[in-house]
Amino acid sequence: MSAVWFDTVDVGDELAALPIPLDRSLIVAGAIASRDYQDVHHDAELAQAKGSKDIFMNILTTNGLIGRYVTDWAGPDAFIKKVAIRLGAPNYPGDTMTLTGSVTAKEAGVDGGGVVELSVVGKNGLGDHVTGTVTVALTASNGERPQ
Repeated sequence: MSAVWFDTVDVGDELAALPIPLDRSLIVAGAIASRDYQDVHHDAELAQAKGSKDIFMNILTTNGLIGRYVTDWAGPDAFIKKVAIRLGAPNYPGDTMTLTGSVTAKEAGVDGGGVVELSVVGKNGLGDHVTGTVTVALTASNGERPQ
């Protein structure tokens, strides 16, 4: 896994898009792993009885996928400091959510490292599933850790 260094990142940099195929296993496993036993995340008949087209992904799974997206970009020395997301269109099985992101702010620390703010969006066939920001601490290329 490669690392992104604070001093090599600029406001406006784009993260590579990450398409995530949405299947029942991902949706159900994410709900179970996060102890979200609401029937709308694992029982299609009950989800439909409540007005949904099918089961749909829970916010904790979405949050975890955003964390994966950001840490895959930032590398093993990065540290997620804050995640603020808002859900929109549901993630249904059979669709694909594509995560995209960009660097929107950068603040240097005293040691050469610092924090960057990322804008993230996850789109599916219905529109924006998730929008938000992630604040990440990055290490300086000289190996010093941000405060």
